[in-house]
Amino acid sequence: MAGTSSTIVAGLTAAALATVGYLGHRAAETVPPDLRREASGAPAPAPKASRGGHPAALPPRSGLGQRVVYSLGRDRVWLVDKGDKVRRTFGVSPSTVDPAPGTYRVTSRSGKVTGSDGVPVEHVVRFAGVDGTVIGFSAAVDGSAPVLDPRERTGGIRETRADGAAMWKFATIGRTVVVVP
Repeated sequence: MAGTSSTIVAGLTAAALATVGYLGHRAAETVPPDLRREASGAPAPAPKASRGGHPAALPPRSGLGQRVVYSLGRDRVWLVDKGDKVRRTFGVSPSTVDPAPGTYRVTSRSGKVTGSDGVPVEHVVRFAGVDGTVIGFSAAVDGSAPVLDPRERTGGIRETRADGAAMWKFATIGRTVVVVP
């Protein structure tokens, strides 16, 4: 009888996981286009397709609880509430230096500074460092994307001003940042 009970529980668990996955996929497909754009109406950077899933779907094994998820391969960020509810997702422009995949915490923030590329930026949220290069999210005040020179070590991951404002509200000191490949 014990074998039968465990088989039933395993079957119910598999059915529940399949249902949650399907509903998550359907929810990601129905994100309104206006949530993918900056307030000015400019389109967000095109997301890179993931292996077999919707490009905006939250990556598997990206942590638990409220967190920021940053995908290096997809150049995309998710602001995630409790229960894996995605509050916002958006494309970003990467820096020349990437943090290693892993779990970090927001360590400092600045309202307005000059980026390492000389461009005034706002809503700076720092969470990592690599060989002396500080890594963080920011938005150019003029709305520009960075011009990357691979010979320079920069750590600013650029987002639109609207996405930067959302990140600023969400990613307070101590907030978890999960970096995935």
